[in-house]
Amino acid sequence: MTTIATAKDTLDGRRLIVVGAGSHVGRQLAAAASAAGAELVLAGPDAGKLEATAVALAGPARIQPVDLADEDSIAALAAQAGAFDHLVSTAAMPANGPVATLELAAVQRAFAAKVIGPLLLAKHLAGQVNEGGSFTFFSGVAAWRPAPERVVMATTNGALSFLVEALAVELAPVRVNAVSPGIVDSGAWDGLGERKEAFLRGIAERNPARRVGTPDDLVQAVLYAIANPFVTGTVLHVDGGGRLA
Repeated sequence: MTTIATAKDTLDGRRLIVVGAGSHVGRQLAAAASAAGAELVLAGPDAGKLEATAVALAGPARIQPVDLADEDSIAALAAQAGAFDHLVSTAAMPANGPVATLELAAVQRAFAAKVIGPLLLAKHLAGQVNEGGSFTFFSGVAAWRPAPERVVMATTNGALSFLVEALAVELAPVRVNAVSPGIVDSGAWDGLGERKEAFLRGIAERNPARRVGTPDDLVQAVLYAIANPFVTGTVLHVDGGGRLA
């Protein structure tokens, strides 16, 4: 069964907000949802990237720039979005490096994307969720596999995993979940240049699934979190078992 076919029953005629719709995974999620009949609200910090996503969609979409570090910006998104069915945020703003060299502004941006922003999205938009609706946020394998120079990444992703549990209780019956990707060949690793192939091959050799992830793996997980009415307060690990390796 294709991703589009899986999404059809869930999203046809529904309104979906995608925060991070200008990113690789956000763009693919928007495309799958639009093909399945959803009306899209595309949100993110770069209006040009949102426009690029919108023009490639099969169905209607509105663009609303948003900065997850700015509460007024999030309130404006809520005002423009109106009633909706599901919100997905793929937002991330890594602040990597040795602890001794971390800059406060970078750390604050990382927490805004993964923790404070999702909390404020819930604050301003939870009252507009239609019956059966949900929030889905993106955590990450670094929370379960901390590594040197990834302290902020591990902490923000871990904090988000606890946040979805707390929000699921407080916002009930609105459902709140997270998807936690492992290493995914989404384009994010293209900056490695000639080293990319060896890096991904090494990850695949160590993963119990014996491969790296694809954006479609993540889209399918999001669609599952959206569609299953008995899943809330849950982190879906889409990492090929990478957190165990």
